[in-house]
Amino acid sequence: MVASNDRQEDERLVTASLAGDEDAFAQLVRRYQRRLTAFLSQLVGDVELAKELTQEAFIRAWSALERYDPTYRFSTWLFRIGHNLGIDHLRRRRLKTVPIIREDREGAEVEVVLIDQAKDPLGHLKNSELAGVLRQAIDGLRPEYRELVLLRHFGGLSYQEIADLEGMPLGTVKNKLFRAHSVLRKELESFL
Repeated sequence: MVASNDRQEDERLVTASLAGDEDAFAQLVRRYQRRLTAFLSQLVGDVELAKELTQEAFIRAWSALERYDPTYRFSTWLFRIGHNLGIDHLRRRRLKTVPIIREDREGAEVEVVLIDQAKDPLGHLKNSELAGVLRQAIDGLRPEYRELVLLRHFGGLSYQEIADLEGMPLGTVKNKLFRAHSVLRKELESFL
């Protein structure tokens, strides 16, 4: 969530960037790169592609910085650029992610996850199964709910930032996220 001080800092960095201070823009990159990559990774289903799209989003933001409207949050504007790049990529490639699936002991399908040697095997198994169930539940959401969940939980945007980004009233965003969370909670009840 971007606090008022963060918003003011973003505005200061944008102004400095427009004045030719490349370090100021580099600070904006450091502030939002991880969050934007996490969001795009969930949107397109590929971490490496998300990194490329994030770089492209920052290049486009830098190129269009003089057209940035400071009445909106910089993060909202940047995430809109990233979102559009991700959606354009999916449309062009008609990309369908295909997870590697195996059957667990009960015959249910679970996504195969690379093993992290740093975790204990039981903890890892439980976490990877939960991650698979959660990923499946998120993928099963209506597209409008799925996108809001990704923006909120993987992009780290506040309700207001999502409302600005999506052009929706704040109450609508809150209502749709509440409904999405209810669906996810119901889907996960049997697992937890």
